[in-house]
Amino acid sequence: MEEIGHGLLKCGRLFLWVIREGQDGDNMEEKLSCKDELEKQGKIVSWCSQVEVLKHPSVGCFLTHCGWNSTLESIASKIPIVACPLWNDQVCNAKLIHDIWKNGVRVNVSEGGVVERDEFNRCIRIVIGDGEEGEELRRNVKKWSDLAKKSMKENGTSSGNLKAFANEILLRHNEY
Repeated sequence: MEEIGHGLLKCGRLFLWVIREGQDGDNMEEKLSCKDELEKQGKIVSWCSQVEVLKHPSVGCFLTHCGWNSTLESIASKIPIVACPLWNDQVCNAKLIHDIWKNGVRVNVSEGGVVERDEFNRCIRIVIGDGEEGEELRRNVKKWSDLAKKSMKENGTSSGNLKAFANEILLRHNEY
């Protein structure tokens, strides 16, 4: 968390950072050495409606652990991702984001197993920046969002697959 905080300060961008209470009830944001500086540059909260925030026009990127819901919400909202997976399916989702869909940048972990502040800064600058890579990420996130919405329309692939699945369940249920 300390490295994320310093990375946010280094990139110089406004931010909203959701820091949940620790498992033992600790107020995690109080442990940040740079809390006062961070509060001058952005907002730290313990909860927010992620979907509402992602749909806000001022949001330029989403630094996420890459859970499936967060990944889909970001794509649906056309927001490029800074992928920081921790474990399990998040690692696969980050691979999809960075290597396959190309709608985000995955952070690199140092030899000590920590993502350092300069790495957070680098990734945020790429995703938000005006460079070729940032522009490509934003084009790709729009493309995937448009494809997802198209597939959900009547007779789209997702709609058709969901209907086929429901019909299969009904068929099997009627067999018994």
